[in-house]
Amino acid sequence: MNWVILIIAGLFEVAFASCLEKAKTATGSAMYWWYTGFGISLVLSMLLLMKAIQTLPIGTAYAVWTGIGAVGTVLVSIFVFKDPMSFWKLFFITTLIGSIIGLKAVSH
Repeated sequence: MNWVILIIAGLFEVAFASCLEKAKTATGSAMYWWYTGFGISLVLSMLLLMKAIQTLPIGTAYAVWTGIGAVGTVLVSIFVFKDPMSFWKLFFITTLIGSIIGLKAVSH
């Protein structure tokens, strides 16, 4: 169950990074709503990470959490924010995903 919690925590990391991107281009009250979304996502991500590390090794959990956040943020930036995609971005995202899967496979 804590792996599921960790995955959800990683998705909230993607959410808070995405809110920062949206806040950067927003104006007026919309900017504050995006910053509010950032704060809520940040708190939820951290609380879920804290819950997950109660039974998972911190090194593995933190690496998986940041990996989910990194991969998810890059994918959101490509597909939602229309950042350019390149062979090397896809190559390194693929190796990062492989590393996350490998860490989960060797964790007890």
